Amino acid sequence: MTIMTIAVAERTVEIGLLRALGAPRKQVLTLFLAEAMLLAAVGGFSGLALGYALAQLLHALFPALPVSTPWVYAVLAELIAVSVGLAAGVAPAGRASRLDPVEALRAE
Repeated sequence: MTIMTIAVAERTVEIGLLRALGAPRKQVLTLFLAEAMLLAAVGGFSGLALGYALAQLLHALFPALPVSTPWVYAVLAELIAVSVGLAAGVAPAGRASRLDPVEALRAE
C-alpha cells in the first residue's frame, strides 16, 4: 500500500490534469488499480521465476533431492499476488480519484 500511496503523491499533478481534462473518477480509479495489479503480477512472476531457478539449482547440486512444483500452485501463487496488489491499491486509487483537479494542479 505504501508504494501506491507514494505513486499517488508523486503523480498528483498528472491526476489533476487528467481530472481537469474531463477524466471521470472511475477512469482515474481504474488507472491506479490496473497499475497496482500489474506491479503485483510482475512481482509475483519474478518471485516464481527466482524460486523455480533456485529449485533447479538445488536439484543440480543434489540430484537425489526431488524438486517439483505443480503448476496449480504456481498459478494460485500468481493469483494471490495479484489479489494482494489489488487490495493494497484500493485506498490509494480511491484517494487519487477523489482529488480536486484545481488543488491537484496547484500541488506542484
